[in-house]
Amino acid sequence: MKNIFTLLFLILSAATFAQQTISGKVTDEKGRPVTGANVFIEGTYDGDSSDEQGNFSFQTTVTGKQNLVVTFLTFETYNQEIVVEDFKNRTVKLKESVNTLDAVVITAGTFESGDKARTSVLKPLDIVTTAGAAGDIVGALLTLPGAQTVGEDGRLFVRGGEADETQTYVDGLRVSQPYGATTNNLPTRGRFSPFLFSGIAFSTGGYSAEYGEALSSVLLLNTIEDPDQEKTEISLMTVGLGLGNTQKWEKSSLSVNASYANLAPYQAAVPQAVDWNRAYQSISGELVYRYHFNNGTLKTYMAFDAADFDLNQEDINRPEKIRVDVRNNNFYMNSSYKGYFGSNYQLTTGISYGYSQNKIGIALDDVKNAEHATHMKIKIGKNITERIKLTAGADYFTTKFDEDYAQNAGSTFSSGYDNNIAAAYAETNVFFSKRFAAKAGFRFSYTDLLQESNLSPRFSLGYKVSDNGQLSFAYGDFVQSPRQEYLKYSNQFESEKTAHYILNYEYSKTGRIFRAEAYFKQYRDLVKYDTQTVQFDSQFNNNGKGFAKGIDLYWRDNTTFKNLEYWFSYSYIDTERDFKNYPKEVTPSFVADHSFSVVTKYWINSLRSQIGLTHSFNSGRPYNNPNETSFMNGKTKSYNNLSLSWAYLVSQQKILYFSVSNVLGTDNVFGYQYANNPDASGQFQRRSIGQPADRFIFVGFFWTISDNKKDNQLKNL
Repeated sequence: MKNIFTLLFLILSAATFAQQTISGKVTDEKGRPVTGANVFIEGTYDGDSSDEQGNFSFQTTVTGKQNLVVTFLTFETYNQEIVVEDFKNRTVKLKESVNTLDAVVITAGTFESGDKARTSVLKPLDIVTTAGAAGDIVGALLTLPGAQTVGEDGRLFVRGGEADETQTYVDGLRVSQPYGATTNNLPTRGRFSPFLFSGIAFSTGGYSAEYGEALSSVLLLNTIEDPDQEKTEISLMTVGLGLGNTQKWEKSSLSVNASYANLAPYQAAVPQAVDWNRAYQSISGELVYRYHFNNGTLKTYMAFDAADFDLNQEDINRPEKIRVDVRNNNFYMNSSYKGYFGSNYQLTTGISYGYSQNKIGIALDDVKNAEHATHMKIKIGKNITERIKLTAGADYFTTKFDEDYAQNAGSTFSSGYDNNIAAAYAETNVFFSKRFAAKAGFRFSYTDLLQESNLSPRFSLGYKVSDNGQLSFAYGDFVQSPRQEYLKYSNQFESEKTAHYILNYEYSKTGRIFRAEAYFKQYRDLVKYDTQTVQFDSQFNNNGKGFAKGIDLYWRDNTTFKNLEYWFSYSYIDTERDFKNYPKEVTPSFVADHSFSVVTKYWINSLRSQIGLTHSFNSGRPYNNPNETSFMNGKTKSYNNLSLSWAYLVSQQKILYFSVSNVLGTDNVFGYQYANNPDASGQFQRRSIGQPADRFIFVGFFWTISDNKKDNQLKNL
């Protein structure tokens, strides 16, 4: 028995003797102590927590080389191999984590919205609650700085660029025909209902190497990841009807909506400046199907619409109006997958297809055209470390366009083109700290129609100057194939090109955001032609050039005043271009030097109502007056539009909505059409190009049917 006790004593003595003490101090990168950090030897229970001075000390029985781990919220995990016997009174410096909510985010050139956006300057519901937007995505974006109101067109013009210079993407896949059917000087609308989209990124420049074929801007629309519940939505409106339904299952969901629009009853009640033979009417629908796998999500989006109208348009060069009859059929679909594979690689892939067909009668002539467009995409990302992320991908775009023009005299002209573009890109995000980050990449593309290759570098920086403020800088080169109306007559072109330089400051605090951004764009290789309009015998070249520079300001406040949210935006732009058939470099006709918008929304509890008000102002736009010797020397009067909306909650799930655009009936003029030849007195006569009506009045009733009896469409109005 005595021998047993002796043996136990020797074992305990040896164990005690074998214990080693590990000690030190935990600080941040500036040497300040970190209190409460967990310090331990990996694979053991040996450890300690740092005290108020950051000190720690504990004993361990392990020896030799071991991994010491130190963890604390908002800091990166420290995992370092040490020699246990030598680790005494050492200092461990922790790096701030770059994945915290207050880490720097590069914001130069980009406005984001949605629940996942770090800072939302425009929420998804703003699309349909902004007075004057009339539920149009582009209409709401026009209240942001950088966007230009071109009332006779209706598309998105950004920072001195034409509408063709903005590309639209749904779930990362390009939409080649994003706007509805229209004709000269009649504004169009975007094809997409905002009800199926949860987030929007509107980039006014300097965007990622992931996106190409856009000289000025990209608009990214993301469909809802997963609906919150099953529901049915019914809409009765002065311009048509709408019906939507959402179904949910364990791993999948389906949302559909359909609408019918017919402006004939409305136009019979409200006088129009347009001579309609057949008012605009359309039938359209959208679908989003989602399926959640263990490691990713598959989404399929489909949209179709069929529209037609018939009108008589004035022409200063003809004594009689010209009849224009338009019938358009459009279909778009995409299927995308986002998920993970292997050692935490991020995969994004998909394919889209778009088809648009137009049958147009112009007086006694007929035009028929059709466009088929596809986009195939793959992108792979990998977080190399917590601070470095690499992304690489490839795109393949195809476009096939054919057009037949039949004159009443019997002559027929055919034109068209096939264009295929292959592109590859790589980009890295580096967080030097949670205050300082950089993104660098490039995009390579080859266009087979032009037989041309282009390499486009992209670079951006972000630095937090305070807890709520940060600076961002972005630079990028961008290329784009010439527009459809040029390529259908010739392929002897180069890609048009531009370079962007952007400096941004953003201040963001709960419920408030302020942005100030200065930019400079340099254009080169713009298309020019030698005829009055683009036609089959035009002589083209790429000798055009230009620049755009300016300042954009934005302020939004949701908290200062109870039940009131509002925002202001202001843009100043100085731009000139020598392109198209311009004889020299001047400010183009679609640009206003100064643009200003104020948007307010106020909830009145006693009336169960939300009142919205939007005022938009643009300074005059230039136009060419052939009665003067100087080119593009005229300027229209300034543009003013005051719009009002009212949403009344009849019951929890029933809403009555009323809105009026241009309440004051301001006679806005967008430009002038001049006669091709002077009259007997030597003067060129003109006619003004204005609004199709003084005001647009909308009334709708919206009813939601859901299990919780509380959900309604107020967020959609």
